[in-house]
Amino acid sequence: MKIEYKLFLYGVAFFLPVGLIYGLWSGWEPIGSLGIPLVAALVGMIGGYFLLLSRRIDPRPEDDPEAEIEQGAGDQGVFSPWSWWPLVIAGAAALVFLGMAAGWWIAYIGAAFAVIGLVGWVFEFSRGQHAH
Repeated sequence: MKIEYKLFLYGVAFFLPVGLIYGLWSGWEPIGSLGIPLVAALVGMIGGYFLLLSRRIDPRPEDDPEAEIEQGAGDQGVFSPWSWWPLVIAGAAALVFLGMAAGWWIAYIGAAFAVIGLVGWVFEFSRGQHAH
């Protein structure tokens, strides 16, 4: 996890000076002068989380420069290759964005479909032949 937290914390060191330079250059234009430091804060929160996480977990093969490729072999997580729920969530997101452009009532319908899709995706392995 060393490279991840360093990557994000270096982003803080980049976005803070850039935000200050942009604010001085643009005469403190409200959107960018606030947005760029907020990006620095968000990147800092992610980097801080990765820093705390790297202290709690064992070093991974990616953290060892002398590691062999086969040390990273094995399961990388649980994925459901035949799931239709991501398609439902993508359609719901499309409806929400369409609702922002065409009418808010469409966005509410998309939000309802998003909740249904998210619940279905989360509990997919809790029912049927895949129940644990």
